[in-house]
Amino acid sequence: MKSLYLRNASLIWINIPADAHCYISDTFLCGERKGILMRITKRTNLAMRVLMFCAVNPERIINKAQIAESCNASENHLGHVINQLGQYGYLETLRGRRGGVRLAKPPAEISIGEVFRRFESEVPVTECFAGDTNTCPLAPACRLRADIGCAVKAFYDHLDGVTLDSLVEDNDGLCTVLEQPAAA
Repeated sequence: MKSLYLRNASLIWINIPADAHCYISDTFLCGERKGILMRITKRTNLAMRVLMFCAVNPERIINKAQIAESCNASENHLGHVINQLGQYGYLETLRGRRGGVRLAKPPAEISIGEVFRRFESEVPVTECFAGDTNTCPLAPACRLRADIGCAVKAFYDHLDGVTLDSLVEDNDGLCTVLEQPAAA
């Protein structure tokens, strides 16, 4: 059984036996680490926060300050991420005094695997995937690279089946944190 959880700025990919009785705490799963912790970039994390914020507030034009406040993020960093999300076709950006952002397509059409690939593509998971900048002396004989490649493929294959809609639909806790009151 594979499970995904967003916690703080990290994505935790956990492989747990089906018969395990587990819970998530701040630091541990079942009192000990049970799987692989995989760090994602801050840009990817912010991209997911922005997309979830917009999906929870579908009928609204959202401004950067609202997202920053609710998502505990810097407006400066958000600006860069929002620009990229717009370039990738996930967000529609509206200029002007009443401008802001909103989803450019329905949440059910936004694949989380695709979002992660776009934002994580410039960051190699390990040095041996860094192409010309790889300086690892073990690279010619190392078998670990192939196994890491398979694990990364499994990670993205799983996320390809996750949509933005599946993250926000019927998620009352997320709505409580991100939902904005209707404009007066």
